[in-house]
Order: sequence, then C-alpha cells, then structure tokens
Amino acid sequence: MDQTLETPAATASQSIAVDIYDQVYHLRGTDHAYIERLAQIVDAKMRAVSAHGGTVDSLRVAVLAALNIADELCAARQRHDNLAGTIQHSQHSIRSRAGNLAHMLDEVLEDRKVG
Repeated sequence: MDQTLETPAATASQSIAVDIYDQVYHLRGTDHAYIERLAQIVDAKMRAVSAHGGTVDSLRVAVLAALNIADELCAARQRHDNLAGTIQHSQHSIRSRAGNLAHMLDEVLEDRKVG
C-alpha cells in the first residue's frame, strides 16, 4: 500500500519512497537523507515493539512505537531543560563572581591612587 505524506519542510521538495514496517510511503522533503533516517528510526522502533509484544496488528504496533518515541522525546526534553537550567545558574554565578572580582579590583586600584 503506497501512501503520500508531506513533511513540514516540503517547500521545493521532491518525493522519496521509504519503507516503514513493510509499507512504502512516499514522503516529500528537501533533505532525503534526513527523511530516510527518520523512517529507519520509526521502522526499527516498530519492529522492536512487534518483537517484544508479539502483536501482528500494525496499527497497534504503530501506536505503541509512537508512545515509545514520545517517551524518548519527553525524556530528552527534560534533560535539555535540566541542562539549560544548570547552564543558566552557572552563568548567573559566574557573572556574580566576575562582578565581585571587578569591585574588589576597583577598590585595590582606588587604594593605590589614594596611597
């Protein structure tokens, strides 16, 4: 069964055929290698779900694979948010320390002018 789907960046794009879980999909996009990579990830996830669960219902496999991929996405976003928070905290700490050092340096230089 052939199906055509369009990716968000389908402007000035060409069709590419990919095989996902023994189905051929014609996708449109500007980066064929990226589309193929995404299709391989989905195909691998669906095959892993199918092998683990023993189900042959492709819709059920697709939904379970989508849930697995969504879980991975949420975990990655959480890690990103945690890292962003850590970086922001570190930047604030560094700015504060730099400000303190600049103030101390100004005091030393002012004392030298006076003395």
